[in-house]
Amino acid sequence: EARVNLWRWRREQLASDGVLRAGSLVLDLANYRVTIAGAPMTLTYKEYELLALLMRRRGQALTRDQILDTIWGPDYYGGSRTVDVHVRRLRQKLPELDEKIATVHGVGYRFDA
Repeated sequence: EARVNLWRWRREQLASDGVLRAGSLVLDLANYRVTIAGAPMTLTYKEYELLALLMRRRGQALTRDQILDTIWGPDYYGGSRTVDVHVRRLRQKLPELDEKIATVHGVGYRFDA
């Protein structure tokens, strides 16, 4: 099931040429660009993928395992704390996200915007 979800997510991402917005945050899916109030931001590939996943599933609580399977793949052997580290880095790089990425205690994360 996780592999099918990963395949669907990748297909959807490749087919999409859309732009995701949340306030002044703009995520250009076709060009892998992130801007805040028009200023470009630099993210690692995994940070970008994590942000895109959370923004696409706005309002939906995602478990750490769902995020790991989707972004790192089902064969990833690291721990679920990897997700926490990447969310922390996103919040540091993009302070506007601190309010938008909600921690769902005992579960994972949700993008509220």
